[in-house]
Amino acid sequence: MFDLLMLLFGPGLFVTILWSPILLVRRFRALFARVPPTGSVGLAYVLVAVGLSVPFVLGTVAVLATTSVEGATLSNALLNTAFLLTIAYLLAAPALAGVGLPRLGVDWDPTGYGLGTWLLLVGATVWYVAVFVLPLALFALVLALPTG
Repeated sequence: MFDLLMLLFGPGLFVTILWSPILLVRRFRALFARVPPTGSVGLAYVLVAVGLSVPFVLGTVAVLATTSVEGATLSNALLNTAFLLTIAYLLAAPALAGVGLPRLGVDWDPTGYGLGTWLLLVGATVWYVAVFVLPLALFALVLALPTG
């Protein structure tokens, strides 16, 4: 059971550490302070960062479990999964934080959701996604190399 939990949440805990400098930005601290249900910046940050990792982990595990061939085919499947998740994150995460949360009554940006906020949201999303996609792309590259 511990192994399953570590497989599912271990990468998210790792990303939580690498992504933590975003907490130096006052707007992100305000965002995590207002994200329900915790009321705690630290706990909300960890829950969000780990929760965001689950689709990447499950997508990678699904590709590895369902692709019966190796080499370039497996590599392409991993890259396709990473690409689709990256696009989904880049579209959904900033929109959810900048439009969805305020419409749900979670007003978190003290500066009024201007261009600077949107640039921060997109930048933080790119950073988060890069932490998953770069190692996954390198792994896919290694899988695509000829074996013999």
